[in-house]
Amino acid sequence: MPVQTPPIIDPNPEVTMPDEPVDELSVELRAGGVAETAPGHLVGSAQPLGVDVSGPGPVSTAPAPSGSTPKRPGDRIFSALASGSGLFIVVLVVLVGAFLLWKAIPAIGDDKTNFLTSRIWSVGDRANSFGIAGLLWTTVLISVFAMVVAVPIAVGIALFVTHYAPARLAKPVAAVIDLLAAIPSIIYGIWGIAILAPHLTGVQNGLSSGLGWIPLFKHHNNAVGTVFDGGVVLAIMILPIITSISREVFQRTPRQNIEAALALGSTRWEMIQLAVLPYGRPGVVSGAMLGLGRALGETIAITIIVSTAGNGAPFDASLFGKGNTFASQIATGGDALFAHPGPFIAAGLVLFVLTFLVNAAARAVVNRKTVS
Repeated sequence: MPVQTPPIIDPNPEVTMPDEPVDELSVELRAGGVAETAPGHLVGSAQPLGVDVSGPGPVSTAPAPSGSTPKRPGDRIFSALASGSGLFIVVLVVLVGAFLLWKAIPAIGDDKTNFLTSRIWSVGDRANSFGIAGLLWTTVLISVFAMVVAVPIAVGIALFVTHYAPARLAKPVAAVIDLLAAIPSIIYGIWGIAILAPHLTGVQNGLSSGLGWIPLFKHHNNAVGTVFDGGVVLAIMILPIITSISREVFQRTPRQNIEAALALGSTRWEMIQLAVLPYGRPGVVSGAMLGLGRALGETIAITIIVSTAGNGAPFDASLFGKGNTFASQIATGGDALFAHPGPFIAAGLVLFVLTFLVNAAARAVVNRKTVS
């Protein structure tokens, strides 16, 4: 067989430029190492190019961009309603605060005693002496105690419903917890003082005998009607709010976080510690602060359950004593509430500021944890 000698390729070939105009596409194809044989065809392919470069360029039919996109009438109406609703809430809160200040400042100026440190509440035609020291302490004490009882139970219920209970059991349990929020406050008050409080007497006596040296658990020989009784009932009342929000947050934990913790060999409880609780902490804080706001303003149940301490009673830090909250004092004002509303509005102003500060602190905590 004859041996074919390969052709000799000149390493420095001379390039001759054609006299006719050179097509831009041909130059680009040659620069990229692709040879062109005919307009619209490439070497090695019998198919024409997808774009005909010999014809005119594409014609755009899209309208030229303008400065602003026109809005439809429905969009403008909905935007105005949404903005107006948000502005209305802000204006309403400002008006409520302005009204309380307008009515409370003259009453505080006419007060015969110290408004912040006095425990006397005597309002009438001849006497106008009132203070909020006792009301503030009882309100804060009973609300914080309710939170201490309710938050761990609510978080435990939320974790049970979302990560432990089977589906056929989780839904009924969640529905029953949510139904607790539909029970009227007066029913809680009657049930608390008539049924629950007598059964809590033994618990009070046990805590007093073991921890009586602490002022918070000092014994007072009060069988029923104590701050302790009111705090337990209040914890049951705010339980649905905290449980519902915690449950919704735990259910939205990213699945990849849960699977990553389990893939590392974590048990179910370790997975909850590593993935679920850190992700749901801002939601739990939000639910707890909403429950605290409800506890601070609860009126009927506390009025029925907690016995009054009496006008000018000495300071008592014990959970097993008696007392009045802001809400119960206003609710039991009687004829003086309408004849001399100034002192009661001043007490309402303090409760308004206290609730506002609690909500603002909760918002700051949630925002900080979300950013971190």
